[in-house]
Amino acid sequence: MTSIASVTLEVADPSAAERFYAAAFGLGDRLRLRASEAPTSGFRGFTLSLVVAQPADVDALLDAAVQAGATTLKPAAKSLWGYGGVVQAPDGTIWQLASSSKKNTGPATRQVDEFVLLLGVEDVKASKQFYVEHGLAVGKSFGGKYVEFATGGPVKLALYKRRGLAKVAGVAPDGTGSHRLTIAADAGPFTDPDGFAWTTASENASV
Repeated sequence: MTSIASVTLEVADPSAAERFYAAAFGLGDRLRLRASEAPTSGFRGFTLSLVVAQPADVDALLDAAVQAGATTLKPAAKSLWGYGGVVQAPDGTIWQLASSSKKNTGPATRQVDEFVLLLGVEDVKASKQFYVEHGLAVGKSFGGKYVEFATGGPVKLALYKRRGLAKVAGVAPDGTGSHRLTIAADAGPFTDPDGFAWTTASENASV
């Protein structure tokens, strides 16, 4: 099973980003940062999702993120599938905070049960085939709309239609330039059809 060790966000100010993420989410080695001035605009084609046990945990993470400087894209609310909200970090990365539960069962914590990278791709079926050919196993698949891979390690991976993911995030789907993202896994190094870069975990530099 392919194991994704971490994701690296390329940011203009690594020190400021490090302070933000320590205060907002506290994800440790799962999230790494690297300085970059690569041109980018609009939707960068991916979101990071933090899955937690209950609505109170969503609220705790969302409040911490906003207090640390994030912008709310979608206020936390109930939906058909559970409860969640969306924020954008000062470096521009979009974060979904979600729980499949609609009711609280205990005091709020900031414990993250799953850390999920969702890539917005132009052709889900083609990207799915690309990743299968690079050794990833499909966990769940819903035609040409959504694919979840059976990855090991601290980071999970899923594919979504780019326009659909932008809609979920509450932003326009248009964007140009760098994704400002590198994925560290034992499947790399390679670049996928949508330009997302993978590297081996040992080569994944951090700041």
